[in-house]
Amino acid sequence: MKIRNPQSGEKNELNMTSMIDIVFLLLIFFVMTFKIVEMEGDFSVKMPLAGSSNSTVDPTELPLKLRLRSDDTGTLVGMELNDIQMGNGPEAFDKLRGTIIGQIGSSAPVAEEAGEGPEVEIDTDYNLRYEYVIRAITAVSGYKDGDQVVKLIEKIKFAKPRR
Repeated sequence: MKIRNPQSGEKNELNMTSMIDIVFLLLIFFVMTFKIVEMEGDFSVKMPLAGSSNSTVDPTELPLKLRLRSDDTGTLVGMELNDIQMGNGPEAFDKLRGTIIGQIGSSAPVAEEAGEGPEVEIDTDYNLRYEYVIRAITAVSGYKDGDQVVKLIEKIKFAKPRR
């Protein structure tokens, strides 16, 4: 005689609510951890025109090298721009500004088109105080003439500090 179990007639159903919760959690995880990578190969390279045999080099296209030297206490002991000694006192920064104006050609603002224009690389000693670096940046970047701001050099980069 066969005995039937009365509970075997019921169907087992899957709980879809918890399954949907897990799918949404995974979706949120992948969306939040997705990183957009910048396109490679998009360089703005300035190439010379073909057939241009004129090989004059504009001195403002080369980076100007500003060297700031200090003693052990961090005080400025010397400043030179492309091997031109500027001194180390407060008047040295005015002399630096005058030399920059002479190098770029005029005291009028420099028009930069598509990243062009003069560039200054500042090379400092490791223990030089920041106040001298800020004063040097102020001297090469421009000055105020009355109510008008005259910009000189906007592209400034730093060399690794020397120990």
